[in-house]
Parts: sequence; C-alpha cells; structure tokens
Amino acid sequence: MNVTPPDKIDLLGLSQDQMTSILVDLGEKPYRTAQVMKWLHHRSVTAIDEMTDISKKLRAEFKLNAEIHEPEMISEQVSADGTRKWLLRARSGSAIETVFIPEGTRGTLCVSSQVGCVLDCKFCSTGKQGFNSNLTAGEIVGQLRVAERQLAGVYSARKRAVTNIVLMGMGEPLLNIEQVIPAVSIMMDDLGYGISKRKVTISTAGVVPGIQRLKETTDASLAISLHAPNDALRDQLVPINRKYPIAQLLSACRDYAENLGEKRTVTIEYTLLDGVNDQAFHAEELAALLADFPCKINLIPFNPFPGSGFRRPNAANVRYFQEYLVNKGFSAMVRTTRGDDIDAACGQLAGQVADRTQRSARYRKIAAEGGLI
Repeated sequence: MNVTPPDKIDLLGLSQDQMTSILVDLGEKPYRTAQVMKWLHHRSVTAIDEMTDISKKLRAEFKLNAEIHEPEMISEQVSADGTRKWLLRARSGSAIETVFIPEGTRGTLCVSSQVGCVLDCKFCSTGKQGFNSNLTAGEIVGQLRVAERQLAGVYSARKRAVTNIVLMGMGEPLLNIEQVIPAVSIMMDDLGYGISKRKVTISTAGVVPGIQRLKETTDASLAISLHAPNDALRDQLVPINRKYPIAQLLSACRDYAENLGEKRTVTIEYTLLDGVNDQAFHAEELAALLADFPCKINLIPFNPFPGSGFRRPNAANVRYFQEYLVNKGFSAMVRTTRGDDIDAACGQLAGQVADRTQRSARYRKIAAEGGLI
C-alpha cells in the first residue's frame, strides 16, 4: 500500500526519527537533525544550498541523493467569506486541492492525502473522480508549507495563520497510512510545525485496521465520517461499511480514544442529506447508537455538486436534528458552510484526477488483497 517512491529522498517527508536515522547512517551527529528540520519547516528553504550551517559534505550528499519537493502551485481561488482554495500539482501530474478556512483567531487547513479516492462515498465529489495515486509524506506536508507561504502576508498580525490541520481533503488518509503517519508527526513536532495534537485531526470513513495502526503510532485527534445511524443505510452511503460495519468501527474508535487520555474524544462527522438521513427518526437512531460512546458530533448540511443526486436539507430539519441531540446530552454543532462559491466546501473537492479508471481498479485490487477494503 506504499506510494511509489521518488528517485531521491524527499527531505520534507522525513519525521524526526527518520531524519536522525539517515543522518547517523551518513556519519553525522544526531544534533544535525534539528538544524536540517528547522531549515525545512521553520525557514521553508527551497534549495539544499540554503542550509548554510551544515557542512559542504552533507549538502553534497543531500544534493546527490535527496531533494526538497513540494506540490507545485497551479491556481488560487478566494471565496467571498475568506476561504482560500489552492490547486496543487502532485508528482503523478494530477492536481489536488487544499483549503484554508479562517474563523476568528483560528485558521483551519484541510489537507489532501490522495489524488482522488477509491471509497466512492455517494455524496462526495472526490469519490466521483476515481483514484489515481497516493501522495507522499512530503506532498502532504508540502501543502502546509505552501499555505503558510501564501498566507504570510495576509495574516501577518497573527503568530501563525494555520492553527488547525484536518486530513479531510481529497482521499482516505488510512489507505495511505505509511505516508500519513510521518506527515502528521512532522506537523506536530516542534522541529516541524509545532501544531498541538488536539488540533491535528485525521478523518476516516472507517478503515478499521488503519485505526488500530494509528493507536500504535500517533495521538493525533480522530474523526469518523459516519453519515448514517444504521448499517443498512450506511452500506448505501459509505460502501466500506460493508467490510467494517458500525459496531466494529465504533469498537476500534473506543480503543483509540482510550489511548488518547486527557478526556479527549472522537469526533463524529454526519452529513445531512435531504430526505435520506435527516429525519426525526434518524436523529433518534443516532442518539441511541452513540448513547454510551463519548464523542463530539459535527452535523454537516450537504454541499451540492453537479450530478450528486442529493439535495441540501432544509433548515428546519437541521435545527431539529441538532436540538434533539443536544437535548440528549451530546455536544452537537452544525458546521457552517464555507467556500461553497469556489467549490471548497466539505465534500466538494475534486481536483483534476488523470488516468483514474485503470488505476482505481488496480488500487481496489491491492487494497482488497491487503484486507483494507
């Protein structure tokens, strides 16, 4: 399930442990790790020769066997509400989308982990694009580097523009877990971007083995794209549920939450679809399902896109759904739609996915053989 590696090591995608291991193998002292990572992530150098306080010998070794590669900027769109969307070119030649959502003193960056997606959730524009390739750890981290550079002049009064990271962009993060883990480590590392583990969220549609693997490797926050209160409906909306039904998914989430401690909980994402999963009895079912499952619930009114076949729910149903959950003791928030005028809202990210049919079929075969889907 790994991505095809680039010809050279991408320094942007190396976690602190990985960087130290490589440097020690090259005969360098471990303290070099801090020097190199600060050049990459604090000063955002674009060329190895800019790392002026490391030896010429190490720079020569890096130039021979390593590179600094971040996704190429293709375009930027700015919404009327301040949301920004960047179209970035991946190594595959296809394009991915990254979204920045400002809200008061908080700035949330929605990061992609794959070019396209294989899971084909019925209400998601990304799934309609098919699948092309996984992103490397460097391409995932590179989206944050690009965003911080683009936002530096816009939010200069702040200590930093990006305060929160959500891996809720294009793709299923846990089907690219070997690259997501080091990327998330870099985002949370003080030698990287120093973003709190509470403010880095990995979202999954329910890849249970991936959740179990996360428990062993990270304490980032976890969000589950649930979207239905029962297996019959979720089988239709989120096809991976046929492999990992709700009971199995919630069990894995409980295990992960116990590992987090500090009274942290899993976030449940629930997209409300008009006449599909937004009725009063759905709210009752959801409350019963999660009655003994500590969580926060984000309710997301569906964001339309061409050919989806679904409609946005009416405001009265959304309000009732939220009030019912709150009255049952849940923390339930309605996510404000942001950036829909530039197709940057939740579920609308599409990118430009090339050669998707053949690769999607191949990827499904690999994933199935690996027991992931």
